Amino acid sequence: MNEKILINGNEAIAEAAIRAGCTAYFGYPITPQNELIAYMAKHMLEKGRVFIQAESEIGAINMVYGASCAGARAMTSSSSPGMSLKQEGISYAAGADVPMVVVNVVRGGPGLGSISPAQSDYFQSTRGGGHGDYHCIVLAPKGVQESVDLTCLAFDLADKYRMPVIVQIDGMIGQMMESGIVFPPEKPLSELPQRDWTSGKMYTRAAVEGRKAARHVTSIHIKPDELEEVTKARFTRYETVKAAETRYEDISCADADVVLVAYGISARVCMEARKLAEKQGIKLGIFRPITLWPFPYQALGRIAIQGKSILTIEMSLGQLVEDVKLSVYEAVFFSSYCPLPKVHLLGHSGGIIPTEEEVLAEAKRILGK
Repeated sequence: MNEKILINGNEAIAEAAIRAGCTAYFGYPITPQNELIAYMAKHMLEKGRVFIQAESEIGAINMVYGASCAGARAMTSSSSPGMSLKQEGISYAAGADVPMVVVNVVRGGPGLGSISPAQSDYFQSTRGGGHGDYHCIVLAPKGVQESVDLTCLAFDLADKYRMPVIVQIDGMIGQMMESGIVFPPEKPLSELPQRDWTSGKMYTRAAVEGRKAARHVTSIHIKPDELEEVTKARFTRYETVKAAETRYEDISCADADVVLVAYGISARVCMEARKLAEKQGIKLGIFRPITLWPFPYQALGRIAIQGKSILTIEMSLGQLVEDVKLSVYEAVFFSSYCPLPKVHLLGHSGGIIPTEEEVLAEAKRILGK
């Protein structure tokens, strides 16, 4: 039976991961995601699953890589500086087509920055983050319930497409508590996807000849033409991901005076700003990307060619807005619509969360009111 409980975002993600069949967790403490690792420390061990607090973020991501290669449904979690340390391991996993789930509870940066919530890891997560040509699926919940839902989805997508999936929330969602949260029933481990690619022994011609050949999971391809071939094949798979897994929410954008584009907690602020605007006779639409990668370019582009002003709200100083502009420019270029809609930015950094009054004031400024 599904329970409805009061829980914070970090613990909700941990419980969702357990119910989704996570069999191995490796992490290292960092604020503001420590409730997540503490929850896993208790409950993974209670269930006889693997929990290890690694010696560092670098150690943790490589343990996830190894465990997944051996067949585990593995995950890690961290916050911004820790995510920077994990990038090499994520690149290795992408290059070897190894599924894993990585949770990033974003805090202010760059450097050590602050422990306050931010969204300034957008470029890092959506542009690869590490070296080489690769992508990660990036899911951005707007609250605790969606954090549960998208964490469960993350494990399934990672296995389906054999790639890393990042669940990216800001520190506010990680720390805040919401009531009435519904969790899915726990998935039996016997029902997890069967992996026929994991490392270990397999029967081949070598076995017939009295030798045993180990299945080798690797990201290294010394010959340039071989590396290009496997990378191109991976990018073909990415096109499938784009076609099948792009997610977004459109709230009254069709008849809006100004369209607000935001994700995560910023989108929640926009929803409150929309209520304030209605009382003043102003129509605000909200376009919320749920997948930061693949980004819903075409869906936002269809809104852009209607000529509406667009206001991007983000807890960074101009990262999400770059994808918003790409959506707008591409849509206008390939349409018969000539005037270019203006894309405005309301951005904060350092852990400052925009307010609904601030969003409404900026929308009114754009409208000349």
